[in-house]
Order: sequence, then C-alpha cells, then structure tokens
Amino acid sequence: MSKKPFYITTTLPYVNSDPHIGFAMEIIRADIIARAKKIAGYEVFFNTGTDEHGVKIYQKAFNSNENTQVFVDRYATKFKELKSVLGLSDDIHFVRTTDPHHVSAAQEFWRRCDKNGFIYKKLYKTKYCPGCELEKTDVELDDQGRCFIHPTTELILIDEENYFFKFSAFQKPLLELYAENPMLVVPDFRFNEIKAFVGRGLEDFSISRLATKMPWGISVPSDDKHVMYVWFDALVNYVSTLGWPEDMKTFETFWKNGTPVQYCGKDNLRQQSAMWQAMLMAAKLPPTHAIVIDGFVTGDGGVKMSKSFGNTVDPLDIVKEYGTEALRYYVARELSPFEDSPFTMEKFREAYNAHLANGVGNLTSRIMKMAEVNIKKVPVTPVIPESYDAALARYDVKAASDIIWSKIGKLDALIQKEEPFKKAKDSATKDHATRIIEQLVRGLADVALLLEPILPISAEIIKKCVAENKSPAQPLFLRK
Repeated sequence: MSKKPFYITTTLPYVNSDPHIGFAMEIIRADIIARAKKIAGYEVFFNTGTDEHGVKIYQKAFNSNENTQVFVDRYATKFKELKSVLGLSDDIHFVRTTDPHHVSAAQEFWRRCDKNGFIYKKLYKTKYCPGCELEKTDVELDDQGRCFIHPTTELILIDEENYFFKFSAFQKPLLELYAENPMLVVPDFRFNEIKAFVGRGLEDFSISRLATKMPWGISVPSDDKHVMYVWFDALVNYVSTLGWPEDMKTFETFWKNGTPVQYCGKDNLRQQSAMWQAMLMAAKLPPTHAIVIDGFVTGDGGVKMSKSFGNTVDPLDIVKEYGTEALRYYVARELSPFEDSPFTMEKFREAYNAHLANGVGNLTSRIMKMAEVNIKKVPVTPVIPESYDAALARYDVKAASDIIWSKIGKLDALIQKEEPFKKAKDSATKDHATRIIEQLVRGLADVALLLEPILPISAEIIKKCVAENKSPAQPLFLRK
C-alpha cells in the first residue's frame, strides 16, 4: 500500500517574549511524530515558525522603544535557535508571517474568501482579549469581567467599522466535516468540545482592524485603511509555507493529497478546528487531516505557564543543565499527551536520574560492558512492536515512550534474575551466560530503534555500541 505524503505543523508562537516550555513541548512532540514517519518511509514536510503581527507585538515593541520589524527579527532568531537547542529535524521548515511570500499568500486567501461571498463590512462593538486575540462574550468572562485564560490582561472595548468573516454560514458544513472525519480532532474529549461549540451556533467574527489603531499587520487587499486580524493572517501560514498559491505541486503533494496534521494547545481549539476549517471551505481548499490538542504545562498550584503570568520556564536553561535529550525525554514520557501537566525542576531532576541516568544510560553501560568482555559482535534485527506504531498513530507519545521503558525494565529484570556477569566467570555456566548477554544486546538494539524519534542522539550512540560490540566511552546520562 502506498504511503501518503505526511505534513505536520506546530502553531506559530507570538514573538512577544522568549520561547518557553509550553511551546518546547509542542514542537518536540511534533518532531517525534515527524521523525517516526520518516523512519517508516514517508515523505515528510515539517513546519514551524513565528507569528509576528498583532496588537501584543506592536505594543511590546513600542514599549521597548524599538522598531517593530527590528523587534520581531530579534525574537524570530531566538525561535529559530530552538532547532539546535531542542534537537529538531534538520529539514524543518521555518515560516514567518512577515515573510513577503506569506504576506502575499494571506492577501490572496482573503481575496478568494471575499470573491466567494464570505467577507463583509459592518460596525463592530465587542470586548476583546489581547491575550487570546479573540472577542469574548459574557459567558467567557469571570465574575470580574476578565478572560478565564488571561485574567491579568485588560480587555479592550472595540467600537469601529471592521471587515467580518461569515462564520455563521459554516455551522452545518463544519458539523458534516466532523461527522465525516471521526479522527479530525485528537483527543476525543476535545473533539466533543468543538462539536458542542459549533452545535450551539456560530457568530461572524471580525477579521480586520483599523490601521490607524493597529498599524502592525498585513494590509487588507483594496483597502489599506485596514489590516488583517492576526488569526486570519497567521492561520494561512499552514498553506503559505507549502508555497501556496504559486507552488501548487508542493501544496497538492502535502496538503491536498497528503495528510496535514496540526499540533496546538487547548487554547487554540476553536481557531484550529472551527475557524480555520471554515476559512479553508470559504477559500475552496481541502480541510486539515488531523488536529492534535495539547494540554497546558502548569506551574505551582496548577496555574498555566504563560508569558502573561510571568511563570514560564526557559527550555534553554534546562538544556544547559541536563542536555537536549533529557528535555525531549521529559516531554515525551513525563508530561501527559493531552491533559494539563505540572512541571517543576525537582520533578524533572527525579525523572532524569531515575529513567535516564539510572535507566537507559546505566542499562546500556552494563549490557555493553558484559558484551565487550564476554562475547563477539551479535547480529541484530530490531523489531518495532505494533503497539508502538499504534501509539504514535494516535499521537500518544507517552504511550510509545512507556513501551520503550517497559522493555528497559524487562532487560534490567533479566540481568537481576540471571546475573550473567557472574555466570560468565564460571566455565559450567559460561555458555548460558553468553546466550543471556546476546539476548540482552538484541533487546538493547530494539530499544535503540524505538528511541530514534524520541532521543535520536542516544539512539545513535547505542546503535554504534552494538555495531562495534563496545561499551560507551562515557555514560549516556551523568547522574545529577
């Protein structure tokens, strides 16, 4: 059976502050899926980038007394550096919403929606949350009239003439899309949330701002008095990064004929799985194949880590202390794939020592030391369990990781039970010890194969040790 080209993208984080652990979680998970697909023989296009328009960015640059373009250039560089910091795939594509091609693609997308009758102009009064970049109804505000997600952010009262997108026209088409694509939104409980939201009815939403009030944005085609609303602009990156509308070959390969997957946080559920899907319909483009919704990374007391709250953890600090692969491990196995997950440095250190330093690192050293001393090179044919593939197919990176560490535990248990390091010293039990050590090496080779998408550097070191029948020159992970 032929394998459809695979396209996966993260959301585009705002460049109004440094990268934090929440986005690191999202992009590492997407990278794991992308790597697994490549190993399985798929043609893969992996996308990320930066969202560089909107009132939050304009105000931050203004408050910093800095030219806005200079400001976003500086922060975009920091996000590009995540490629090496987080051990991301070499061929990851990086799109910026200030890229000239993206600007022209967003304007063309607007024109098509307008031509098809889904954009109009009207007077607009609403409460607007700059943190969410969304209008807010009273039911979406707390008793103090503040956004539940950004309670420290002052709402903006908007009273002006804007362009609107006819979101209300897409209730039935969206519900039909959901019925036809039962795996469109993962996990199920998030899918149920968006079905319920759309089922209650949809309201048209504003897709422009007056340039006199918010000059930092893409000009509306044929009306430079307005700039595009940030979501309408940024969401188009998912197709502009593929060269749309000029490079139709790449677009058709990965979007139309492929399986486009979007990773995002739960605060993006509405934008990704309802607004963007309606926008695609309005422009007469195919829908997304799957949308994977992460939970939040929380700090003390279960409070979401966010730039707005000032309680974020810098992934660069973690990598400096523990290394890239330690962070990738923690994201893959210690954080829930779909629910909120608490994060503290104490929890991180405990997991690092238990499962990396004393886990796969110690196991590799023990097995390969026994192999180097007692046996010759062992031919290996690593096998990927169906359960592992199935876990990644449903984007459950934690379940896939648990399969690996279950195997690591079984290999450790085999060493404890058989004690081949002792039996190899006795001529009466040496042959039995040899068979056990060979079994352990084969098991370690399986572990290396399964680790490739998650801990690619460690996987290569283990594979090299097995191929050369030598113990590692130094431990994979030093105890902290």
